[in-house]
Amino acid sequence: MRRYRVAVVPGDGIGREVTPAALEVLEAAGHRHGFALDLDEHPWGCDYFVEHGRMMPPDGLEQLRRSDAILLGAVGRPDVPDHISLWGLLIPIRRTFCQYVNLRPVRLWPGISSPVRDAQVDMVIVRENVEGEYSEIGGRMNQGTDDELAIQEAVFTRRGTDRVMAYACALAARRSGRICSATKSNGIIHTMPFWDERFAHATSQHPELQAEQVLVDALAAAVVLEPQRFDVIVASNLFGDILSDLAAAVAGSIGIAPSGNLNPERECPSMFEPVHGSAPDIAGRGIANPVGAVWSAAMMLEHLGEAEAADSILRAVGDVLANDGPRTADLGGTATTAEVTAAICERVRAS
Repeated sequence: MRRYRVAVVPGDGIGREVTPAALEVLEAAGHRHGFALDLDEHPWGCDYFVEHGRMMPPDGLEQLRRSDAILLGAVGRPDVPDHISLWGLLIPIRRTFCQYVNLRPVRLWPGISSPVRDAQVDMVIVRENVEGEYSEIGGRMNQGTDDELAIQEAVFTRRGTDRVMAYACALAARRSGRICSATKSNGIIHTMPFWDERFAHATSQHPELQAEQVLVDALAAAVVLEPQRFDVIVASNLFGDILSDLAAAVAGSIGIAPSGNLNPERECPSMFEPVHGSAPDIAGRGIANPVGAVWSAAMMLEHLGEAEAADSILRAVGDVLANDGPRTADLGGTATTAEVTAAICERVRAS
């Protein structure tokens, strides 16, 4: 039997509810398709921070390095500042393991209503994941005085920009052949013209592609007004983060949105997580939508080479959503996390 070592970090809030749900679905898929997961669970996150003063132990990254993949739930707690939780756990993992592609597929599933009339959504946002606007370079001076200032530097390297655009172009070539770059070179005078130049270079290597670049403010409007126009969108760290949340809302709910933090060369483990946060307002009530975590788990299986099992999970999710299966409150239903999970598992077993 094929075996994979998976590090599991449920994290905080609803992460502790949707991660077990995803693991149930993975177990059902494993029985059906002949593989097993050896799970290493790590109780890291904001609760760990409150107790230990850090988001994970000093050797946390080395513990994760031994895995074939990482499955993450969510990170965040109201009394822990977001910059501590992000920079204490997620960003060190992404950068240490060179997970430079944040892959965020967005789909309007049959049976789900979009807040946008007649919307057709089937796109993938390729977000640069380790540099750009999310840089450590900067600082604050004269705090608490009228002369206080804060400086944050955006960092775009040729290596970092070229590799994420090469990935996006190859993906677009396998899909519809359409690719769009999110830019803001009319207002951001250095980094965005550089981004545009590297996009032109990347697409020149793929003359078969239909390429366009759109200013990010206009692009945000277009994702809402004509989402069918887009297939692959490549964007910087900040722009990709914002656009993917917006697109997920157009597709019905951020609760169903998945993501993969990928090291395409597979030199280090990749990490898979739902896009939604820890949602402390509904945590502990058993009503969180597990689909985002389940879809992320399917992405993990595909990355590990279990494409057939991944497809069976997505078919099961689609069957539940399209055929009046149970759905959680964010999709207009009354089902619990457990009820939705059980319905997906049942269909995986029958696939």
